[in-house]
Parts: sequence; C-alpha cells; structure tokens
Amino acid sequence: MEAPLVTVICLCFNHDRFVKESIESILLQTHLHVQVIVVDDGSTDRSVEIIRETIKDHPEIPFLSLKENFGNCKAFNKGFALAKGDYVIDLAADDVLMPKRIAIGLNALTSAGSEYGVHFSDAELIDAAGNHIGFHSDRCPHGSIPQGDIYRDLIARYFISSPTMMMRRSVLEKLGGYDASLAYEDFDFWIRSSREFKYCYTAEPLVKRRRVKTSMVENQYKPQSLQMVSTFRVCEKIIQLNRNREERKALGRRIRYEMKKALEVRAWSLAFNYFKLLVRNGT
Repeated sequence: MEAPLVTVICLCFNHDRFVKESIESILLQTHLHVQVIVVDDGSTDRSVEIIRETIKDHPEIPFLSLKENFGNCKAFNKGFALAKGDYVIDLAADDVLMPKRIAIGLNALTSAGSEYGVHFSDAELIDAAGNHIGFHSDRCPHGSIPQGDIYRDLIARYFISSPTMMMRRSVLEKLGGYDASLAYEDFDFWIRSSREFKYCYTAEPLVKRRRVKTSMVENQYKPQSLQMVSTFRVCEKIIQLNRNREERKALGRRIRYEMKKALEVRAWSLAFNYFKLLVRNGT
C-alpha cells in the first residue's frame, strides 16, 4: 500500500532570513511521500531569490511568486489549489518542521479515525537567531489541552499553536479553504473545522515556532488592527454555529475578553460592536 501523500504549503512574506531553513525542514522529513508547494506573497526583500536558489535542484516543487501581497488567507488558497495530498500542512516560512512532524501526525490521525480531521502538537519557541526561548506548553500545559470535540473550548480560550496543525484535505475542502476576506486564518479555521471534525493532540514539540517582532501574534492587539476586526467577524460566525446554551456562554466569555482588549487600545467602535454582539448572544 502506497504511503499517504502529504502536501506542505510554505507561505513566505519577507522571510529572506528564514525561508531556506523552513523549506529544508520539509525536505528532511522522515516521511518521504511529500509534495512541497512554495508561495511568496509579494515579498519586497530577497525572499524570491533565496527560494529559487533553495529549490533549484527540485524542479518538482511548484513555486508561486505573487506580484502583490494578497495576505495569508488568499495566498494560502492559491497554493492549496495546487495541492495533491490527502493531508495538508500550512507552514509559515519563518517556522521549522521537526523531522518526524509528518510521520507522527499521520500516525495520530489514522489511529484516531476518520472523524478526526486535525492534528496539533506542542511547539518549541525560538527567536530570530534560532535560539530556544521556551515551549508552547509553558503557557498551555499538556494536561490542560482538550481533544476530540473541542468546539466549545476553542470559543472560550486559546490553546493551539497554529503552526503545529496538520489537517486532512477533506477538512479544507469542506470549508472551501480559508476565508480570504479575513486578515488571519487560524481562529476562523479552528471554529469552522471543529464544528464538523474532531482534533487530536501530541504532547511533543513537532514544530519550531519563531517569535519575532513582525509576527502576527506580536501585533494582534494594536490600534487599527485588521486582526482585531477579523476576530470580531469570527465571533459573528460563532453565533450562527452555536447549538446550545453552554456554547453561547463560551462565546460570552470570548466577547467580554475581546471587548476589554478593544477598550485597552481605544478601539471604541469595535468595543461597542462587541457590546451589541454580547446583547445579541444573550449571555
């Protein structure tokens, strides 16, 4: 029986310092049946040049060099249109896969069964130079991580390191890919996918996640943040997806948290919209 094909979409935007290491981490996987797709989202640094040099001996690797910056969601969807694997990893070009990341994820998903659509793990946190600065589990201990039907948990709190995700292709097809109208993908993906599919977790760091000042996670709660607006839009979706009072209560906690953050950065209009959403939610 042929080994499953896994597609890794490496998405680059001004990652010239890191993209070579990221691509090489895909090529060094212990699972050998891998399709690599590289997408450059309109970089203005030397990323395109470095990508071409890195993959010059791998003519089988599709490389999409976008002429303008479309944003993570739309750029990923363009790469996904070329994907052939039954499983998909979305890899930012400043992050690094551990050698067994794919093999362990495949084993976890196939062992869990077809109702499980997404696998995630712990992550090692590194700085711009690649130095160890901690683990994701320092903030979210292994014992606190839910598995299975985690829809309500995902509404209420953060506990998944998004670069560690590996999903069945069928999950992305069911969702129609990422919502390209949003500024970031993970919260929306978690909510929509967990309504339909279960999640499984491995308490081992399978990805190195790089923390730099320009990363999205470092700039989420800033004045005029498009990410904050996208989070509000996901909360609007949650109201439509919720099925019971416990899920509405979880959304109420999320709305109060996001409203507080909006007030902290003086995003008055957004805070007011959250207040109206809280009233609409009835909690």
